[in-house]
Amino acid sequence: MDKLKQMESFVSVATRGSLTAAANAEGVAPAIMGRRLDALEERLGVKLLMRTTRRITLTHEGSAFLEDCQRLLADVANAEASVSAGGVKASGHLRITAPAGFGRRHVAPLVPVFRELHPEVTISLNLSDRVVDLAGEGYDCAVRVGDLPDSSLVSVRLADNRRLCVATPGYLQRHGIPRHPSELSRFDCLTLSSDASQTRGWAFRLPKDDGHELIHLKPGGPLDCSDGQVLHGWCLAGYGIAWRSTWEVEAEIAEGRLCTVLDDFAAPPNGIYAVFPQRKHLPLRVRLWIDFLKHNYGQPGFWKAS
Repeated sequence: MDKLKQMESFVSVATRGSLTAAANAEGVAPAIMGRRLDALEERLGVKLLMRTTRRITLTHEGSAFLEDCQRLLADVANAEASVSAGGVKASGHLRITAPAGFGRRHVAPLVPVFRELHPEVTISLNLSDRVVDLAGEGYDCAVRVGDLPDSSLVSVRLADNRRLCVATPGYLQRHGIPRHPSELSRFDCLTLSSDASQTRGWAFRLPKDDGHELIHLKPGGPLDCSDGQVLHGWCLAGYGIAWRSTWEVEAEIAEGRLCTVLDDFAAPPNGIYAVFPQRKHLPLRVRLWIDFLKHNYGQPGFWKAS
């Protein structure tokens, strides 16, 4: 049995939550879909789905395999599109969305550049910090920063993102430099207010006998705000230490306007992703947009110059 067909069937069942729904979408009997899943699990030697008469749920191995399958099937579709498209130009309307702060700095400036390369494409850019329902609201692609929740969306990692503690040289000269995260209580920390989305606090990796552990701290300070861009401005003005993403502060670090502290305890990087709904054939304009972002984000010095 074709391996790709097994994987397509697994993704279809996992995202639709039903053998019957997946079978109806393909126009085959549910028993055929079930045999494909059985063959896939037997070939892999693991249980991917827990099936009962009422519902289907992913196992731990199934959740991990689903993400890999979605990415592989998207790559296959892109490869086929590259061959079949030939000299066809991208056209049509591209609807994209991104977080407000990140989008203003690192998506919006690239949109007109992309359109110059593909003048037959028109583009709508939505900047919002809420998690947009791509399929429900008719968006082709979203840029998202941070860990992705489990979903039926396909994701492509565009770049790494780290969060660092930063302050101005002047602030550190006046107040000293923290040597351990536990010392942050003695400093003016610029934090997101409690009604903001960042609820777990600042993340640090501390050494342990058997490796490292990730901890979260909620340092206090005289100033907090629900808007990260305001915190960034306060930090640049020398009012304290902030915990910010590298996409936001790397240019100022390169210029010497901000200094990093507690680098030895920085949490592992998360990702910057392009996500899009599961589709059998990804429109050429969407594929080219994702490739365009990945190319630009991968350029040496991109984050330091933007």
